[in-house]
Amino acid sequence: MRVPYLLTNRYKGRERERERGVGMMASGDDAAFGNESGTGNGSSILPGIGSKGKYERIDAELANDRPTRGSESKRYVFVCAVFASLNSVLLGYDVGVMSGCILFIQKDLHITEVQQEVLVGCLSIISLVGSLAAGRTSDAIGRKWTICLAAIIFQTGAAIMAFAPSFRVLIIGRLLAGVGIGCGVMVAPVYIAEISPTVSRGSFTSFPEIFINLGILLGYISNYAFSGLSEHISWRIMLGIGIVPSVFIGFALFIIPESPRWLVMQKKVEEARSVLMRISESEEEVECKLAEIEEAAGGVKGEKCEEKAVWLEFLRPSPALRRMLITGFGIQCFQQISGIDATVYYSPTIFRDAGISSDSKLLAATVAVGFTKTTFILVAILLIDRVGRKPLLYVSTVGMTVSLFCLGLALSLLGHELVSPRVGILVAILAVCGNVAFFSVGLGPICWVMSSEIFPLRLRAQAAALGTVGNRVSSGVVAMSFLSMCRALSVAGTFFIFSAISAISVVFMYMYVPETKGKSLEQIELLFDSGREWQRIEVELGDMEVLVQKE
Repeated sequence: MRVPYLLTNRYKGRERERERGVGMMASGDDAAFGNESGTGNGSSILPGIGSKGKYERIDAELANDRPTRGSESKRYVFVCAVFASLNSVLLGYDVGVMSGCILFIQKDLHITEVQQEVLVGCLSIISLVGSLAAGRTSDAIGRKWTICLAAIIFQTGAAIMAFAPSFRVLIIGRLLAGVGIGCGVMVAPVYIAEISPTVSRGSFTSFPEIFINLGILLGYISNYAFSGLSEHISWRIMLGIGIVPSVFIGFALFIIPESPRWLVMQKKVEEARSVLMRISESEEEVECKLAEIEEAAGGVKGEKCEEKAVWLEFLRPSPALRRMLITGFGIQCFQQISGIDATVYYSPTIFRDAGISSDSKLLAATVAVGFTKTTFILVAILLIDRVGRKPLLYVSTVGMTVSLFCLGLALSLLGHELVSPRVGILVAILAVCGNVAFFSVGLGPICWVMSSEIFPLRLRAQAAALGTVGNRVSSGVVAMSFLSMCRALSVAGTFFIFSAISAISVVFMYMYVPETKGKSLEQIELLFDSGREWQRIEVELGDMEVLVQKE
């Protein structure tokens, strides 16, 4: 079995290092004993035990070198993760800014309610094209250059939207922006997962979700800041500002390296070793990682994967791959069908239904939602590699279920004589903030973390693309149908449905999502090879990791 074999290799490597250290100590002890018997001058060969001698100098060197190398590599991975996540700002900004833009676009271009739904939801639907294309593109030209391509496509779409003279041109620009966003949100988590160390992979892979939240907050702030301008100018400036984050991606190309796993797939082993030297703590770790990657690449090493063969494997998956697809595709869909994009896109509509009438107050309330969403993602970053993925998923999905139910209850009781309008508004705002807070603590970031962790190397990019398609389609369906559902069922009834879906997601997390904390990308495959016995395998892997760390 692969994982015990890999762990055994790691254990043996450290055992050899320990034995070499013991050998050095033994030779030193022999010299010391020889000195006692008069065979040499102990002071010239080995200072007295307890003094600042050879042992302490070696220990001091190890103590001084390893943390320095480790801190440098972590800082470098941190910078790479930040730059790779910049595309996610574009998605978040578009989601946040459109919630306010739609108010001014409706007045300026006189669009209908159906056109509003199409304008809001088409970006998520069309982004699946970018996600599917990114899977193949990132395998062909690399993760790094796919990130750059995504930024260029989005810039083009954002510029068209900013200068759109009509609804038709606005839609064309939004479709282009959607392709760029779909491409960017798919490739960033994959790239970050492939360059991150195991112990902090969860935190680093959560960076795209942090930047999505940051983008949403910036979009809300942009709405509020430019709401005082004329109807014809305000929404154009709001959309045009979205070009700015993508400009910084050009600078990223001079800093971030290519994924070492992609380089191995392309038979560029020396380049992969060079990258690993920059993101690893020691040469021994580099060689160990390189051996794991080459083994995981398997049949892909030495030959390029054909697209047709990959998709045939998806159509006729092995039992292990089928479990991976269910987990990856399922968690991506649940992230969206539980209604998070409806809450973010239409938060002004929700607050208006709750009783807030002023446009400025509506936008101010949405800024509070943005701050909440961004703040609580930081909680997930701090905890994801400490408490694990599944505990945060349970907290997140249960909390979302309760928050969505309370929001539906608050909206359904509006106008009731027992509930004052002010209390109804306050409960609605708190429920929306609670929903986005619980989403950010777990389901939001962990969805992308899991999707980039669970698939084998030869399928990772395109399987992640398939999961992103499920995410974007679900988001688009929810965004394009929300107003119609509210008209048919009422806003309160719609959020009761979202609450029920969120409750179902709790069961899904229990049955189909394994714990991946502390396991290398190559080790995670074993969890799915073992089927429903992954709880036992998780314990065994955890015990072996602890053993290795102690050694």
